[in-house]
Amino acid sequence: MPFELKNASATYQRAMQKIFDDMLHKNVECYVDDLVVKSKKRENHFHDLRKVFERLRRYQLKMNLSKCAFGVTSGKFLGFIVHQRGIEIEQAKIDAILKMPEPRNIHELKSLQGKLAYLRRFISNLAGRCQHLVI
Repeated sequence: MPFELKNASATYQRAMQKIFDDMLHKNVECYVDDLVVKSKKRENHFHDLRKVFERLRRYQLKMNLSKCAFGVTSGKFLGFIVHQRGIEIEQAKIDAILKMPEPRNIHELKSLQGKLAYLRRFISNLAGRCQHLVI
């Protein structure tokens, strides 16, 4: 499906949710064309992968092998580091925000707010902390 079309990515996401409906948030996480297969027990992972591969085959979906990692206990997903303890931010993303100069105009302020919004799940009371940010 060409992603240049206006609603292509939303349509693709809905299709992936329908395809993996019974597995989502249990042993599969899916966001557009990114897919993570997770298992509570290491010995179940092969079985969980097999179910996902069977589903991919049934719907004639292909994977890019160079973007795949199998049997790992942590990895990057949607720009975050996912592991057994939970989800973390890459230090490089934190450093990039910390190194940003103080915003001098509304465009730079909105840029900073956008970067902070991306990390909002990790910053308690983000809205309250950002109230004083004015130009």
